[in-house]
This record gives sequence, C-alpha cells and structure tokens, in this order.
Amino acid sequence: MKKLLSLFLAVMLVFTLAACADDTEEGGIAMITDYGDIDDESFNQGTWEGIVEYAEENDIRHEYYRPSEVSDAEYINSIDMAVADGFDIIVTPGFLFEPAIYESQYNHPDVKFIILDGEPRDEDEETDIADNTAAIYYDEHESGFLAGYAAVKEGLTDLGYMGGMAVPAVVRFGVGFIAGAYYAAEEEEDVTINFPDNRYTYLDSFDPSDEFEARAAGWYEGGTEVIFAAAGGAGTSVMSAAGDEDAWMIGVDVDQSAESETVLTSAKKALAESVQFVLDQHYQDDDFPGGQIDYLSATEDGVALPTDDEAWRFEEFTIEQYEAIFDELADSTIEVPSNYDDLTDFLSDIGVDEIDIEAETVEP
Repeated sequence: MKKLLSLFLAVMLVFTLAACADDTEEGGIAMITDYGDIDDESFNQGTWEGIVEYAEENDIRHEYYRPSEVSDAEYINSIDMAVADGFDIIVTPGFLFEPAIYESQYNHPDVKFIILDGEPRDEDEETDIADNTAAIYYDEHESGFLAGYAAVKEGLTDLGYMGGMAVPAVVRFGVGFIAGAYYAAEEEEDVTINFPDNRYTYLDSFDPSDEFEARAAGWYEGGTEVIFAAAGGAGTSVMSAAGDEDAWMIGVDVDQSAESETVLTSAKKALAESVQFVLDQHYQDDDFPGGQIDYLSATEDGVALPTDDEAWRFEEFTIEQYEAIFDELADSTIEVPSNYDDLTDFLSDIGVDEIDIEAETVEP
C-alpha cells in the first residue's frame, strides 16, 4: 500500500510540474528599467510607452522589470527573470546595461536584445555585439543644438545647463546646447550670450532632490533665464524651481511639456519610435537587425524638438524657423560638435574665439 501511495504521489508531482511548465507563457516583450521607474518622465517612460503602444496594437504580451539596485549583477538577474518568464525580446534603456547585455546575449542566444544609448561591452571596455542584439545610439548633440538655438532665437540669453552625470549622452546634450546657442547669437549679430562656467554643471545623479531644486533656484535668482536639464528625474527639481521663480527650463529625452508650464521645450530622442521600428522589423518582417549599431540623427528623425500645439511655447521663435534649422542639420549643412574639442573649433569657425564656460571633457 505504501509503495502504491508513493508511486501515486510521484506521478501527481510529475503532472503538477508539467502543468506549471505549461502555465509559463512564451514570447513577448520585456523592458528592464534603468534609474527610476517607468514614470520617470524621461528615458524609462519614453521607452516603455513605445513598447506598450506597439504591444497593445499587435496583441503582444509585455511587462517591465525594475531591478532592486543599479548594478551589473542585478541587471543580469532581472534579465534572467524575464527570460525565465518566457519573454523573448528584452529592451534595456541606457548605457549602464552594456556589461549586462554583453553577458546575457551569450547566456540566452535564443532571446533578442535591444539596447538604447549603448552597445554590449565587457569589464575591460571591449565591445562585441552578437547577432541577437541590436544597439541604437542617438545624436544628442543635435537635439541639444536645436534647444540652444531655439532658446536664443526666443530672446533668452542668460543660460544654464544641468546634466545628471558626465556620461557620453549627457555630455553631448550639453556641448550641442552651447553650440546652438552661440550659433543663433552669431546669426543675430548683436546678441551677447551670458553662460558662465558656474552655470554649467553635472549633478552626479539622475534623481530629484531638494538640493538640486535649491541650486536651480539660486541660478534663477542670479539672472539665469532658462536651464537645460539633461538630468532624468532630477529635471523635475529644476521644473519646481522654475515654477517658483517664474522662469523657464528645457526638458530632455521626451516631450515634458505636460509635466510643467515651465517647460519651454524638450530636447527629444525618438525613443518610442526607434524601439517600435526594431520591433516591427522583428515581428512583421522577420528580420531582426541583430549584430549592428544604428546611429539616429536629425537625418533619420532620431532627434527633434516637439512641435505639437500644446508643446510649442515659443512666442518669437517660429515653427518655420525651427524647420529651417532642422533641415540644415538633417542635410549636414551644419555639423554639430559632439565633444568639447570639436566645440572649440566649431565656435572659432563661426567667429566666437573665446567663451567663459569650461565644459567637462568626457569623450562620447
């Protein structure tokens, strides 16, 4: 009797495990968040909204995973969880995922990976992109250029820049912002830019804080008219300060105009659109663009300022002027610098021999 009971229990266990295995759904899109959550009003949110829109339109299972900490080990753990849950396309927004994707693309050769603003890179900074990984970069310096140009054309000449961390994308935003502002000033001929070196800083964080709000408020009280905050969630601190001081700020990554009336414009990257493009290649064309890196500039509509009626808060700078300068970037009539050395040459070429600002040099 005991033997029969043991045999019965063993058989039931096998059926139970099989049923559990059958309950695991297969396929779908998972996103692993970077700093913050999917409502960070910036990089995570823009990427996630693109995934949700595409997945719902095409009836595809989708989910996001938020790592418990910012570390390679925890990123890899979150990826492993998504794979164990049956997801076969994993999207990772941000360069911090480079080591995790480097390892995971080989650990899970049947899973497709999309990394934004980075490429698979090991601890020795060696890069290798496998056939199951697609990498996308954006020309943030062009987006920053458009923001700086627009601000000065609007008549704002006392400028500030707050970057989250001195990482390549954030550096490019700032360098482009300087280039665009001075380019617009030279076009106007009689405009003088006030952009001192103590109004260009990196916060060493992408999280909001009272300290950052107080610092931004101090800048505004000192005469700064607009601050470009390429700082992720920390940008909300600048928004709050701008609201208190009746001043302007410039958002980043996505159209942030709905978040605050203080947002003059936003230096956008086509996060949602670029992810949807890769997803469409996979699902509709059965042609996942693995093993390659795409660089999205104004030429590919990879960067821009928002032009919707609700987001356009310029009174002097017109959409026609915006489209004209955008076209000059798109057809390479204007080649925007992406690092400080090239910025110096760019400014010299347009007749600006010296500026006060000392941008921190971090090569893209």
